[in-house]
Amino acid sequence: MTEKDEGNRLRVGVVMGGMSSEREISLESGRNIYFSLNPQKYEGIPIFLDEEGGFWQIPLQLLVQNTTADIADRLADEATRIAYEQMKAVVDFIYIGLHGKYGEDGCLQGLLELLDVPYTGSGVMASAIGMDKHMQRRLLVAAGIEVPKYLPVSERDWENSREETLEEVEASLRYPCVVKPTREGCSTGLSVVRERGQMDAAMENAFQWDTTVLVEELLEGMEITCGVMGNRELMAFPPTETIRRGEFLTVEEKFLPGEGENITPARLPEEAIRRVQEVMVQAYRALGLKAYARMDGFVIDGEVIVTEPNTLPGMTPSTCIFHQAAEVGMSPMEFIDRVIELSLEAHAHKKGPLA
Repeated sequence: MTEKDEGNRLRVGVVMGGMSSEREISLESGRNIYFSLNPQKYEGIPIFLDEEGGFWQIPLQLLVQNTTADIADRLADEATRIAYEQMKAVVDFIYIGLHGKYGEDGCLQGLLELLDVPYTGSGVMASAIGMDKHMQRRLLVAAGIEVPKYLPVSERDWENSREETLEEVEASLRYPCVVKPTREGCSTGLSVVRERGQMDAAMENAFQWDTTVLVEELLEGMEITCGVMGNRELMAFPPTETIRRGEFLTVEEKFLPGEGENITPARLPEEAIRRVQEVMVQAYRALGLKAYARMDGFVIDGEVIVTEPNTLPGMTPSTCIFHQAAEVGMSPMEFIDRVIELSLEAHAHKKGPLA
């Protein structure tokens, strides 16, 4: 195990991999975070979370493997298992490079609270809300923030009253509409439905990933994403315009270099840019987010519609949050450094677990 060294650098465990559908993106994020840590301030410790929830301290030869499966195959022979109760002896701080369920939704945050290890980003409650599109939208609407028109549909309602549910969808929305799981990201389980006959397959696809799905309006306008940083004092970065090739952004367009087209800052008038930043800061505050997040939405006829937050945004080399930070003169290393500082600040002021 790694001991705290003589230079008194903060031991930062970078957790990647995980148990969700987004584990391959997490691996790319984790690698980039690890190699972007300031070596004068931090001792980086790469930690892999396997699909059974086990933590492993991995050497560099595993960190650079292509896929999580490649790493998992070699853990027993080349990595060191970290029992939960050992974590505090190994690291001083966790930079969470996970995405999706069990990493971004409050589960890992709750475990780290029990272990008394501070971590990046939002706390238990805000992380859980940030992952649940239905719950977050209820809070956003209560705060006077515009969200897409939508209808939550439970698996039970779909099984027991399918016709009534379809009639309710058609009365409150219209085709085309979007069907997606409540707690997934990276467009997992998402379908665009153009007529009633396509709804069964779309629902079946979405219910593979969650017990509640959202049926929502298909928004047509400029899709944007905007990073926000801070705890009490908040700052919004210049928003990015994300251009999709098809009906929605694919995971490849979001994260792979050369696949997606992102324009930073978005091609909007200065007044509209300021309005996007203002609304995203309001949404960030309404959801109780901490340290940093990436807020997604649309600009349609001058109105800003918030679709969802990303409480642990993708940190791959091509991610647009680094482009936004660069617009205000912040390098990737400086951005990651600031995330750690803000996260430590949030934990220093908490009473009980970070909310």
